Amino acid sequence: MNLDAAAVDDRHLSADLAMDAVTLRVGDLEMMSSYYENALALTPLEETSRRAGEVHRVLGRGQVPFVRLISTPGLPAVDPREAGLFHTAFLFADQASLAGTVLRAAQDPRSRFAGTGDHLVSEAFYFTDPEGNGIELYVDRPRDSWQWKDGQVVMDTLYIDPQAYLDQHLTEQAATGTGALPGVVGHVHLQVGDVETARRFYIDTLGFETTVGTHPGALFAAAGGYHHHVAMNTWNSRGAGPRAASLGLADVALTLPAREDLDALAARLRTAGLEFADDGRSISVTDPWGTPVTASLPGTEVEQLLAR
Repeated sequence: MNLDAAAVDDRHLSADLAMDAVTLRVGDLEMMSSYYENALALTPLEETSRRAGEVHRVLGRGQVPFVRLISTPGLPAVDPREAGLFHTAFLFADQASLAGTVLRAAQDPRSRFAGTGDHLVSEAFYFTDPEGNGIELYVDRPRDSWQWKDGQVVMDTLYIDPQAYLDQHLTEQAATGTGALPGVVGHVHLQVGDVETARRFYIDTLGFETTVGTHPGALFAAAGGYHHHVAMNTWNSRGAGPRAASLGLADVALTLPAREDLDALAARLRTAGLEFADDGRSISVTDPWGTPVTASLPGTEVEQLLAR
């Protein structure tokens, strides 16, 4: 008997799910690479050249990929009213690491500061990159401090004074050695055309579980009791249809622990009547707004990104 298979939840994604690097199509690869290297203290990990000279470049900290940039000059710019990326959220280990990254992002003149938020479960700072892609930099509060009510996590958006936060949490090590401090992609927040369609795809079919479903125009979902791995909102994009080819979000990626988890996902996709690709180590499906979502088995994350 396969004990791993028996433990798989047929309706929900594994509690051991992890988000992977987000892929962005960019118009100016060198400028965008320079921005993420300087503002977020990332380093290039690897790159490949594809057909028609298309370059894929992965950047991260250590060996952990944060973002994959695909050079596709000539595509239309990001339209904030269309479906796509609201922000990619980079999660740091502690407040000092967050403060160090916030300082770097704020000092880069190409950054656009977009605000702060004490969300009760986390502390966050928001920026927009030079081509219009949203960025969240955040740290989680301890899980035992999160409050749950009627099966949903209690979240809010309270103001954080940026200077006071830096004064309290920034250390010399974090300020001078930011690139050595670990981080991961914690969640991805999407713009969609309507919340109910997003619910049917991301929750009923993919298998995320709702964590906040009462916020106007938005839906938050996760695996394993996290506050959210994905969020979908219509704040700027209500009524948006499938995306035309443009700069910005190219795909959303996540890792599942075992082939049995991919099998369960494949079964849900078949039941929903959705077409998908399965190469044995990953499954890819397109969401209702044209964004590919890829679930892969664990492996070398950089290799996985470059293989797509």
